[in-house]
Amino acid sequence: MILARKIACMLSLLCVFAATAANADEFSETAAQLSQGSYGDKIKTIDALSAIDDERVLPTLTAMLDARLFTRKSDDLLVILDKSGKDTLASAVLSGESLGVINEKEFKKIRINNRVRRALRPQIAMLQLVSEDESVRLQSAKDLTKNPDASMRQVIADAYVDEKSGKVRSTLGIALAMIDIEQKDPVVRLAAVETLSKSLDPEVVAILKGLAARDDDGAFTDADPAVAELAEEKLKSVEAKVSFYKFTENIVFGFSLGSILLLAAIGLAITFGVMGVINMAHGEMIMLGAYTTFAIQQIFPQLIDWSLLMAIPAAFLVSGCAGVLIERLVIRHLYGRPLDTLLATFGISLILQQAVRMYDSNNVAVITPEWLAGFWQVNGAMALTYNRLYILIFSLLVLGALALVLKKTMMGLQMRAVTQNRAMANSMGIRSSWVDALTFGLGSGIAGIAGVALSQITNVGPNLGQAYIIDSFMVVVFGGVGNLLGTFFGAMSLGVANKLLEPYAGAVVGKIIVLVFIILFIQWRPRGLFALKGRFVED
Repeated sequence: MILARKIACMLSLLCVFAATAANADEFSETAAQLSQGSYGDKIKTIDALSAIDDERVLPTLTAMLDARLFTRKSDDLLVILDKSGKDTLASAVLSGESLGVINEKEFKKIRINNRVRRALRPQIAMLQLVSEDESVRLQSAKDLTKNPDASMRQVIADAYVDEKSGKVRSTLGIALAMIDIEQKDPVVRLAAVETLSKSLDPEVVAILKGLAARDDDGAFTDADPAVAELAEEKLKSVEAKVSFYKFTENIVFGFSLGSILLLAAIGLAITFGVMGVINMAHGEMIMLGAYTTFAIQQIFPQLIDWSLLMAIPAAFLVSGCAGVLIERLVIRHLYGRPLDTLLATFGISLILQQAVRMYDSNNVAVITPEWLAGFWQVNGAMALTYNRLYILIFSLLVLGALALVLKKTMMGLQMRAVTQNRAMANSMGIRSSWVDALTFGLGSGIAGIAGVALSQITNVGPNLGQAYIIDSFMVVVFGGVGNLLGTFFGAMSLGVANKLLEPYAGAVVGKIIVLVFIILFIQWRPRGLFALKGRFVED
């Protein structure tokens, strides 16, 4: 009995292997015909390929539609070509083997015309809609909503019936409704409007607006008044939802901008709060952090996905050491003379900017790791980029880590002691001069970390930090000089305010309004949102 089962199992495996081998041979023979015959013959070959159960069919037909399918002149090897910067990479269709960088002159493109393209699109759509990968099916369904084709209706309807994923099924339903809205049957059109009203995609909103449009006399332009009335009713509900999600998106982007301001200002809050130094070179510490990120990627090009994590401690050390050096060489000689420190640090900022320009490093681009690229499409009206969401989380982690350092470490205890009463701290054996140096280094190091984050949303150049220095001072003054909680609320408040004002007043006017508000607020509350108790307050 056991022997019989083993034999049956072996026979079934042999059948599977034989079927797989047969499919592979059939694919090889059929795919080779894509480069032969007339356009009509190519269409027949495309139909034959689509009927073969082989994972290579979809990428081959997709490459053919995108004009990336070639044959090698020397041996008619079928290949797919892809651009990588200035180079052209090739991969064999049959084996999947990479051929590396090639010379395009050695290859011949498989040419197609509009008839072939019309034959390719439904076949590719069908293959995508039956793919085991849900993301492939979802992307195919989204593509169908962007370009609804009546000839594809039956294909979409069959896929809709068989689809198990609710998200893909819903998108296919929208694609069907976009086709059915062009039908003459009013019952079908009314059902299509009901389905379309469940989506917030811009294409759907445009269709509903077209159905609900009126002429100069106030009459509906659509031939069916019942359909137009329903579309007008549904449009109001859809537009209300779109407005809500757009408002929510602006709030999230406001927090994202606030997190960037928080990272840029938090180091300034430390140096200004503890030392009373107006550091105009703070922006250049941010710049050094961003350039450190660029340098890490240049040194370790094979570790792009890990480059940001490696750059965080490196940027902290580079900017932190630069801050300690500036404090030891310049700042410590100017305590008690705020105007002199302002002028001295402004001069340092110009020197650092010019030093970077001397090495021809203007506006370099830092590569975004794959895990940080892309966006989260919440719905048709709301999309959130991953890089800004990660920066928001990262800024909160930095704030939390800094709060722990200030509250739970000896260095933090000494910093707070010097802040509250320098003379008493000195009498207790605290070396306030070294506390100042370490504080300046800590603030500069955090600015370097801010540069790592900023490198993911803008190009890195000598003037990178200057774009954030004024906003950083506004955050520090508004939140309360030297107060971390105040810096947090100040940054988030200004970020949200800027984003909410931009759609109505524009970016520049919005910043001016915020600046005027802060000036008026400081007149009413000079110490900011959260006043810090200490020697500078008492003085």
